[in-house]
Amino acid sequence: MRPIRQQRREFIDVQPPPEAMRILIISDAWLPQINGVVRTYQRTTTMLMDHGYTVDVIGPDQFRTVPCPTYPEIRLAIDAWYRLGPMIRAFAPDALHIATEGPLGSAARRYCVKNRIPFTTSFHTRFPEYVEARCGLPARITYGWMRRFHAPAQRVLVPTESMRQTLVDHGFTNTAIWGRGVDTEMFVPADSPGDRDFLNLPRPIHAYVGRVAVEKNIRQFLDLELEGSKLVVGDGPMLNSLRNDYPDVHFVGAKQGDDLVRHYQAADVFVFPSVTDTFGLVLIEALACGVPVAALPVTGPLDVIGPASGVGVLDTNLADAARRALSLSRDDCRAYATTFSWDRSLRQFLEGLHPIQAR
Repeated sequence: MRPIRQQRREFIDVQPPPEAMRILIISDAWLPQINGVVRTYQRTTTMLMDHGYTVDVIGPDQFRTVPCPTYPEIRLAIDAWYRLGPMIRAFAPDALHIATEGPLGSAARRYCVKNRIPFTTSFHTRFPEYVEARCGLPARITYGWMRRFHAPAQRVLVPTESMRQTLVDHGFTNTAIWGRGVDTEMFVPADSPGDRDFLNLPRPIHAYVGRVAVEKNIRQFLDLELEGSKLVVGDGPMLNSLRNDYPDVHFVGAKQGDDLVRHYQAADVFVFPSVTDTFGLVLIEALACGVPVAALPVTGPLDVIGPASGVGVLDTNLADAARRALSLSRDDCRAYATTFSWDRSLRQFLEGLHPIQAR
């Protein structure tokens, strides 16, 4: 097993761990994938290690894989059922967390249930709604399967209160909040107005950052009648077809690090059309760069932005939301983003873990 890739460090007031506490995270979403789930676990594992915990992530990169149907960039482990158990025993965790419901998560759940090992899980994506939109299978059926998947967990960690209540309404139990933070040293406003003009696009610039895929509802954004320009930052299975369908949209592909920050900074408003995200890490990244948000009034934006924050506009008319968001203060957006602390996120994750008392 390899050490976790290091990221920016943020020193926070977290109690030191019990001696030699070992935390194992098992996730179908891991490097080289780049998305909100992967970035959340990257940051969490780095912070845990900074505070003395021994942490490892078992991801698909350690197994034989096949491409996910319709998502070839996502690899699915195919030999986890017999290889994962020895890997868990070799690490000998004091706490085990299952991040996803894919092949790796399912194999880990099966092993833990069979061997009576307590574990926690997390709920990251409104997968039932995505499946219903894509293939017509009613969301209640998928929610039933996911409820059974998470039922043996000691805790089901959920990013927002509204998403937690949705799961409770669908019969989930033992739910707990695990919020998100933003790196306010990396995601910052531009030093000067001129630094925002490197794209040389007509303003206002309406930006979307994220996976270019059907579940992100991105066509609703691209179909909006808006003045200025539309900017799409990200990669995904729909990228080539959308480039052909919307030749006037500025597609720049996936960006990372300082290059990603520059593209956030260039925007005049951040448009978030998704209805399946449970949080939307990109929302607070945009705000940290001083960019107001326009979004639909759904889970994620309702929790992150809310109706009275003054840093975004939530409306079923997304075009109207984007126009109204242009008048909001970029300074207010930055100040609001600083309230999303990785300190609180890490505390919530640790409080949600359930120690394995006997190995």
